Amino acid sequence: MLDESLLDAPEALARADRRGLLRGAAEAGARVRTAARHAAEAGIAELTPEGRPRAVLVAGSGTAASGVADLITALAGASAPVARIQPTGVAPAAGAMRWTLPGWAGSVDLLLIVTADGSEPGLALLAEQAYRRGCTVVAVAPRQSPLREAVDGAHGLVVPMASAPHGEYDAETSAAGPGTLWALFTPLLALLDRVGLITASAEALQSVADRLDRTAERCGPAIATYSNPAKTLAAELAGSLPLVWTEGDAAGPVGRRFAAVLAELSGRPALAAELPEALPAHGALLAGSFAAGADPDDFFRDRVDESEPLHARVVLLRDRPTGGLSAAPAARELALGHDTAISELEPEEGSELETLAELLAVTDFAAVYLALASTAHA
Repeated sequence: MLDESLLDAPEALARADRRGLLRGAAEAGARVRTAARHAAEAGIAELTPEGRPRAVLVAGSGTAASGVADLITALAGASAPVARIQPTGVAPAAGAMRWTLPGWAGSVDLLLIVTADGSEPGLALLAEQAYRRGCTVVAVAPRQSPLREAVDGAHGLVVPMASAPHGEYDAETSAAGPGTLWALFTPLLALLDRVGLITASAEALQSVADRLDRTAERCGPAIATYSNPAKTLAAELAGSLPLVWTEGDAAGPVGRRFAAVLAELSGRPALAAELPEALPAHGALLAGSFAAGADPDDFFRDRVDESEPLHARVVLLRDRPTGGLSAAPAARELALGHDTAISELEPEEGSELETLAELLAVTDFAAVYLALASTAHA
């Protein structure tokens, strides 16, 4: 259940936000500026790489690390293969997880380590393994962390993770916290620009921070639901099973992150898929027990103490304007043909990084509002 009245009560939202999630979302632009400065201070702008890496490997734990790997794949995958090294272990605890380089990794490859924790022994061992293989190692980790010493020892480069502008808060311990992604992602954008895999100049990163600031102004807690795209999306997703359909290279990882963050922050299931394959993949959900008019059990049963069943709702995320080759018309036709409601998000014009930033910001804010309104109702 969602307490929709809470969405337009900024003071009540602030009281419900014990993890500082709204502040984390609002300060994403500031985190980008701080992270870009840390990258410059670490010497990334002065690097003189000898050509592009053959492949990029990304290792880390949690939602932020997987999101970073996914985003890097979307942005740099056309220039070099990008692979995430999945952790293994008996538990998701820092001390229990291990990472292993693939057998083919060697001196022409680049290993990126991203963590908001920095105490994982497995990542330190991975850095040592990469050093023995001759891989270049770059890490983004908290300034005072064991991993920093390990990467220094492996002759790698460490960029201190940008902390929250107004001090640490509980969201920092959550890899799904809105500010964490940008704190880890931004230095790697500067690095990948320097090695020639993407275009992300200092000016481009400043534009990303500005776009995040503008989006935070539109999506902030003081802005009423009717003119706030994040609150509107949160209200529309109340009581629904979101089917997040994406179109465009940058929208894919945004959709997958949105589904992951909805689960981690608000405990809500969501499914993400890219168009056009989303249509056959999720089409049966629009006609089955999650359909808009579905009532799977006995009409005469007592419903007094039952919660409302989930119904599918399509969320269409696009990072390119209407026109040209697009599966969006077919997606709308399929959804409306099954009386399924549809929410659409499309960013304002701008560079690939700017449109990516706007989609991430709106969906992060929406996930936070769903988490807060659901918690307050509970």
